[in-house]
Amino acid sequence: MEFQERAYDALVAAIFQRFPSVQKAGLDGAYKPGLSHMEAFDEALGHPSRAFRSIHVAGTNGKGSVSHMLASVLSSAGLRTGLYTSPHLVDFRERVRVLDSGAPRGEDGLVPKEYAFEFLTQWQGYFEEHGLSFFEITTGMAFKYFADCGVDIAVIETGLGGLLDSTNIITPVLSIVTNIGMDHMAYLGNTLAEIAAQKAGIFKPGVPALVGESNPETDPVFSEAAWMCCPLTFADQVKPSLWHRNKQLLAEMDLQAAVQQKNLRTVLAALDILRDALGFRPDEALITDAITHAARRTGFHGRWEKLSDVPYILCDIGHNAHALESNFAQLRQEVASGRYQGLIIVYGVMADKDFDAILPLMPSEATYFFAAPDTPRALPAAEILRRYKAWCTDHGHTAVRAYEAPTVRDAVRMVTSMAQSLSPDRPLIYIGGSTFVVSEAVKLFR
Repeated sequence: MEFQERAYDALVAAIFQRFPSVQKAGLDGAYKPGLSHMEAFDEALGHPSRAFRSIHVAGTNGKGSVSHMLASVLSSAGLRTGLYTSPHLVDFRERVRVLDSGAPRGEDGLVPKEYAFEFLTQWQGYFEEHGLSFFEITTGMAFKYFADCGVDIAVIETGLGGLLDSTNIITPVLSIVTNIGMDHMAYLGNTLAEIAAQKAGIFKPGVPALVGESNPETDPVFSEAAWMCCPLTFADQVKPSLWHRNKQLLAEMDLQAAVQQKNLRTVLAALDILRDALGFRPDEALITDAITHAARRTGFHGRWEKLSDVPYILCDIGHNAHALESNFAQLRQEVASGRYQGLIIVYGVMADKDFDAILPLMPSEATYFFAAPDTPRALPAAEILRRYKAWCTDHGHTAVRAYEAPTVRDAVRMVTSMAQSLSPDRPLIYIGGSTFVVSEAVKLFR
């Protein structure tokens, strides 16, 4: 079928509607643990997963940042580099990119619409016959596109967990687990050790494994998974060869959240391992440039991203207690520095998140606008407001400044108006709590 923009838009909408995705159906409807569907689909496609070398990245938080930084370095060094990540914010093609040295392919290296249209059209019957999930479909498309493009290497981020994740049909040159936190417990386990066992499922015999952050509860799990199987390194227990540049890198990076210090160490440790695994030896200046401009080079959005200067607005997709603890602490530090007069937060959360664990982390000095993004998975804004007020009352916080907004768009409009009324005082505005909240907000500023 000949490509037409209107036909493409209709097909993508139909794929979203027909096949379970986390955005539409939530994890209960979209998560299909096990590799049998993906292995069969890969075979039907001609085993594209075997056509390129890969790096596999799992973890509770930080895996997107680590993946994009690595892809930026690899492509800057002259390797045609595939990059498969999730979720997307605006366009589902954000999940699939090919990056070349110098300039990316297409729009930020996105898989072309023509390619996506042809692939989805050709294989739509297979999707229906075999009941694939949206993630299985996009994983198959990514692998096929990388193979067709002749990538030298691909950085592959897991969707959920590791052991039973659709991406786990690859045999990479390096397996990375960034960190372990309490998230998706219904699917991965109720303790850090149980979750770590799922993430360690990406370890492969003879393939070096790297864990970004040590933890007394999870270290034995990773050590046992790697024992007699593969060499294991903990990034925070070694001194990467470029770690002497870490302060300069952190000051210049376009990924600015405080947590990036841990992600940077993981990336630098990974590059040391890749020097042996790939014979990969880019010079220090190239690595520095690629890391400091990783977000721009790879089209990375939604991670401590500035949306506006006046008023000053940041957004971040961190959505679990592990990520939000760091984000909220950094917001407090920013306001304490004296650069801003007050803190305003637009916040929404999915109903399946452990909101009770997040409540104690929320800055009580902030003004809140609670909003539910346009998805049935969202916790209603009225319920967020009720629970927040109840928590504040129970803990002696009487000066509660919190409001309910009908939509994310309304919340952004309300906080922008409030910020303008406060001039010349300059508040810091933060939008987050959910990928879906950030996705809707980002569209308003592009």
